Amino acid sequence: MYKDFFELKEMPFSIAPDPRFLYLSENHREALAHLHYGINSEGGFVLLTGEVGTGKTTVCRCLLEQLPENTNIAFIYNPKLTVDELLASICDELGIKYPVGNKSIKVFIDCINAYLLDNFAKGRKTVIILEEAQNLSPDVLEEIRLLTNLETNRQKLLQIIMIGQPELKDMLSKPELRQLSQRITARYHLDALSEKDVGHYIAYRLESAGAKSIIFPDNLIKQIYKLSKGIPRLINLICDRAMLGAYTEGKKVVDRKILMKAAREIAGCSNQNSSKVKMPWVFAGIFLVMIFTVSAIAYFYNDYKMKNNSKKITATAPLKNQSQEPEKIETIGVIPESLLEKSKEKAFNAMLREWSIPVNSNYYSNVCDYIYKSGIGCLNGSGNLKKLLKLNKPAVLKMYLENGKTYYLFLKSVQDNTALVTIGDELKRIEIKELTRRFSGEYTVFWRMPPEYRDIIYPNVKTPVIHWVDSKLAIINKRNPLNKKDEIYDGKLVEEVKRFQSSRGIPAVGIIGPRTIIQINNETNSNEPKIIK
Repeated sequence: MYKDFFELKEMPFSIAPDPRFLYLSENHREALAHLHYGINSEGGFVLLTGEVGTGKTTVCRCLLEQLPENTNIAFIYNPKLTVDELLASICDELGIKYPVGNKSIKVFIDCINAYLLDNFAKGRKTVIILEEAQNLSPDVLEEIRLLTNLETNRQKLLQIIMIGQPELKDMLSKPELRQLSQRITARYHLDALSEKDVGHYIAYRLESAGAKSIIFPDNLIKQIYKLSKGIPRLINLICDRAMLGAYTEGKKVVDRKILMKAAREIAGCSNQNSSKVKMPWVFAGIFLVMIFTVSAIAYFYNDYKMKNNSKKITATAPLKNQSQEPEKIETIGVIPESLLEKSKEKAFNAMLREWSIPVNSNYYSNVCDYIYKSGIGCLNGSGNLKKLLKLNKPAVLKMYLENGKTYYLFLKSVQDNTALVTIGDELKRIEIKELTRRFSGEYTVFWRMPPEYRDIIYPNVKTPVIHWVDSKLAIINKRNPLNKKDEIYDGKLVEEVKRFQSSRGIPAVGIIGPRTIIQINNETNSNEPKIIK
């Protein structure tokens, strides 16, 4: 209704799911990191809790998009099921065949176990995601715990992500559920947005909708934060109603009077002279939007399931101007429609060349499988540009256009306040602030794996990779190698890794994964590709 009045391309505060308006705060990114950690562990449970409307669906959607292609997912939207109904739903989601009309829990478990063993033999992971898990009954929770008993001699065959409201934490703290609680390998409670994040959230959605001027002045952000308590869905409701109010009064900028009136209308408050809006309306607002949660999850999950496997990357011509880096600072400019479809392909081709990996059509299922044969790993991450730069690795970045469409570019290097990037076949030097403004937060970097490296290394695990870790840390810390003959990652080496991680801004947990290895390589291998020389 007010879209044309404010000269917008889209409605900025619709509560319907739309990936073009995706905003990840620091809390959302941290929650996503915890989910990734849990998924990459050896099995068990991952727990994500938060109030209604805080963005659990958003985090889940991001996780679905970033899971490796060798992951099979069962998404359970309605956990108010009996044990046999839950097991049947898991089978249906994963495409597991079972006898028609079966009600036997043992038959379901046998079918699921056979499927998991077959998946494991094929090098695939299986993940079950339970939405609104606070509605699970104790007997269903116990059966879910028993599902994680399915394992080989080396690792568990199933990982389960439980997403729910704060009551879920209370449920799991009960003595009768302590066995399940002890199996949770990663847990995170998603808080509401901070006042600062509320301002960024509103600005981001307006900018994504094509706003060309300020609609919500800075002096209103604090009030919106107080009214919404930082809950994104309530921010949407308030801002949408406030813009409608401004439109009816013919004003291009929302003022405090319009904002408070909008809040009262949402609350259904009849006292038009009230200067404050009491909080019962918050729960009414939450109730009104709860029905969108399941549809949002379904929307994103179905979108995930409908995606094709990554397209094979084919050989391309050399980059224009690749022999000479441009000195002139340019803008990203207009990206032709014809380039959007191939931008990801061209960006990855540029990164392959940066790592001196042949670019041809002989790819396997995706680029990550292809480079694995060369001893190179893929790290698909999310975060702001500052966090990415700490990795100091060339990267493929997912970007947004003015019209909300996405494309990809290759970040080759950074110098002062400019970045050297490849867009299509062109090498450009652009300002960091422009790169930051359009960066979606999603990226992929390559990293060199140590010899015989297979997966994340946990303390007390036996692996020949510790010889590499020991020798590299000996160089960094200027000491003699420990020469551990038993090849067990424990004791002094674990503590040394923790100190290394702590001093480099990596969570000091002693687990050796891609980020720790990237940092070690950066400090010990001068030939490693880096974006900051």
